[in-house]
Amino acid sequence: MPSSSQNPRLKPPSLHRGDTVGIVAPASNIKRELLEKGCAVLRELGYKPFYFDSILDQDLYFAGSVERRARELEAMFARDDVQAIICARGGYGANYLLPALNLQNICSHAKIFMGYSDITTLLTCFADSGGFVTFHGPMVTKDFAVAGGVDLVSLQAALTGLSQWELALEADSGVKPLVEGEAEGVLYGGCLSMLVASLGTSWEIRTDGTILFVEDISAKPYQIDRMLMQLKLAGKLGGVRGIVFGEMLDCLQTQNQGYTLEEVILRVLGDLNLPIAFGLRSGHVSRQNITLPIGVKAALRVTADGVSLKFVEAATTAASASVRAM
Repeated sequence: MPSSSQNPRLKPPSLHRGDTVGIVAPASNIKRELLEKGCAVLRELGYKPFYFDSILDQDLYFAGSVERRARELEAMFARDDVQAIICARGGYGANYLLPALNLQNICSHAKIFMGYSDITTLLTCFADSGGFVTFHGPMVTKDFAVAGGVDLVSLQAALTGLSQWELALEADSGVKPLVEGEAEGVLYGGCLSMLVASLGTSWEIRTDGTILFVEDISAKPYQIDRMLMQLKLAGKLGGVRGIVFGEMLDCLQTQNQGYTLEEVILRVLGDLNLPIAFGLRSGHVSRQNITLPIGVKAALRVTADGVSLKFVEAATTAASASVRAM
């Protein structure tokens, strides 16, 4: 299996209209009404949502027992009639699944797997230890269930096998340059809290040669500082080629604090001499959640005029094409 982020990863089959999408809840428990709303939108997009009735189980704040959640996930990978898997929500609890999953069985049926937040634990595990491309993107009860919650252009570009597609992140996208420069590497990352939580475990993140994407929600600036410093002191930023931050919603100490989160980030990361951008809408977002493939080659360009993130290869197996995404 791959030992670093630079090893080529297996690309799962593309998703097409009419395909069945398996819905799983590997972490926190979910509400039926939000599940149904999200599934209705998936049907409008031309997909067939499928889930097991046990998805609504509850054990404390989890979506049922570890055994239930692990077997649900493995079963969705094993089913030939399920072409992709989208998580219902994150929350907390995916880390419990790591020692409970039969990773070899999952890898032998590699397919599209998408989520964010707590699901970062599984995205990086499958990308690193499993060796296949995963997707940091919208979830059923959090984004598909909300009007305007999904960026459809990036979703289709990422999941249908397009190559040479680009996120053109001009000023009106909300993305801003922090440190100018250009870099190429494998896109990797997810929720900052979960990336840091992997350190010291058997599933520790592998960041060498990557364009690292990090995002979070409701973490105070000093907490962001602390987590970035932990990555830095752990040697996880030494081989990184560029860094892109998400929207970082509600990451404030107070509304009238005398400094910005961007200043905090530059204090910690400014000496790395890497291109750094801030504000990409993927994960915990205010609107239109952008889908990012984890484990594919990408090119980052950060200038005073704007930011671009170009994917130089397809994330799934399908015919090549070109598209520009916003």
